[in-house]
Amino acid sequence: MEVILKETIDTLGREGEIVKVKDGYGRNYLLPQKKAVAATPANISVFEKNQAEIQARLKEESKAAESLVKKLAGTTLSIAMLTGSEERIFGSVTSSDIASKLLEDTNVGIDKKCILLQEPIKELGANTVTVKVGFQTTVDITVDVVPLVDTEEAEEV
Repeated sequence: MEVILKETIDTLGREGEIVKVKDGYGRNYLLPQKKAVAATPANISVFEKNQAEIQARLKEESKAAESLVKKLAGTTLSIAMLTGSEERIFGSVTSSDIASKLLEDTNVGIDKKCILLQEPIKELGANTVTVKVGFQTTVDITVDVVPLVDTEEAEEV
C-alpha cells in the first residue's frame, strides 16, 4: 500500500513523501490516525500543489532542530542521587529525570521519549546520552551522576 505522509514519522519519512507500507499498518494505524492519506492520483495532485508550503515548514523544522543542537552541544547535567556503601546509587537515572533536569538547567523542554537511553543509568560518574532534537537529528549531552550530599551530615563535618 502506498500512502502520502501528512506528518513526519521517524521510521518512515518526512511530511509529503510517498512511502510504501504494509497494508495493515496503513489501514489500521496511519489512515485512521490521519497521519497519512492513500496515494491516489487526486491526493497526489493536492500534495504537489502544496509542496512549497510543505518544504517551507520542513525548512523551519530543520532550523529549529539545528538551533537546539547548537544550544545543547557540550551540555553537562549534574544529577544528584542517594548513594549507599561502595558509592552505589539507590534507584536509577531515567529519561524523565534527564528531561526534567534539562528543563531546569537550560530551559529546553524535551520530551522524555526523545532521550535515547539504552537502559537507565545505575552508576555514579559521567555518561554520554543521545537526545533526538528533530527528524534524524541528534545531539550528545553529558549526564554526570553525583552522590547526594545530605545537608545535616555536611553541617556535622
